[in-house]
Amino acid sequence: MSDTEFVIEPGRQDIVMSRVFDAPRELVFRVVTDPELLPRWWGPRFLSTRVDRMEVRPGGRWRYVNIDAHGKEYGFGGVYHDVVAPEGFVRTWAFEGWPGDVALETVTLVETAGGTKYVAQSVHQSVEARDAIVRADGARGGRESMDRLAEVLAGR
Repeated sequence: MSDTEFVIEPGRQDIVMSRVFDAPRELVFRVVTDPELLPRWWGPRFLSTRVDRMEVRPGGRWRYVNIDAHGKEYGFGGVYHDVVAPEGFVRTWAFEGWPGDVALETVTLVETAGGTKYVAQSVHQSVEARDAIVRADGARGGRESMDRLAEVLAGR
């Protein structure tokens, strides 16, 4: 297992997050696409997650809701454009609190010696939209999600 790494270059519209997991690619794919397991790892630790919809197929919609300690909800959603098991998927990704910023996320799972490298590239509509995610500490949520995913994988 490794730490989560981010590539966030000035003036670009994308964020690349990657991490190597000590688990086979098929298992990683199964865990990240299972609506029963997703609430155990998606989002920062201080929020709970509810899966409203998760249709992991081309054209399928998804919507997850993070809920804080006071019951306030934060919705995220989009559409899967491509799904190739166990190599990964492509989907749109939008935070309902910032209408108008829809990112295109490509998640690629690559077999490595003894594990799987998870790479998520999110391309935003503008540098400004990408920078808003950075300012909102989106890396924290990504890092905590990857830590939690590692814990779920270790228990399987």
